[in-house]
Amino acid sequence: MLDQITKTWAESELADRTIDIAWTLRFKLVFNTGASFSLGDGFGPLIGIVALVVVGIVLWYGRSVSSRLGAVALGMIVGGALGNVMDRLFRGSGGFFGGAVVDFIDFQWWPVFNIADIGVVCGAILLVISMWRAPQDGAGGTGTATGSSTGGTTGSTI
Repeated sequence: MLDQITKTWAESELADRTIDIAWTLRFKLVFNTGASFSLGDGFGPLIGIVALVVVGIVLWYGRSVSSRLGAVALGMIVGGALGNVMDRLFRGSGGFFGGAVVDFIDFQWWPVFNIADIGVVCGAILLVISMWRAPQDGAGGTGTATGSSTGGTTGSTI
């Protein structure tokens, strides 16, 4: 929701101006019909379909996520991807997935991006962290011997 609110603001407030924030950060309205970093210009319909397939895969995978961090990460990825898919569907009159993604956060030394992009990237980073932190079956152990719930050894003689 924050993504769509900020994009609506950007379209109305940045249509004819750029706002300098600090150092190289500025808000500048850009319409992206391609993929990340404006690659694949003109492939909006294909990119939109691929994004929906990826969202489906992430949601399917999400059924097996057991950590809160992993669930938050997947939510950020799906939310960001759907925010940009909504742009392709509803922001433009180019037909099926013919709209452009609204980007407006510009560091001038990095491609222009939006809140949805932040969600996707931060979600991906959190997902990697959650998988790294997840205990692996049979690896490392918990300090308890196999078959014991008290932490003692089993089958030993004194």
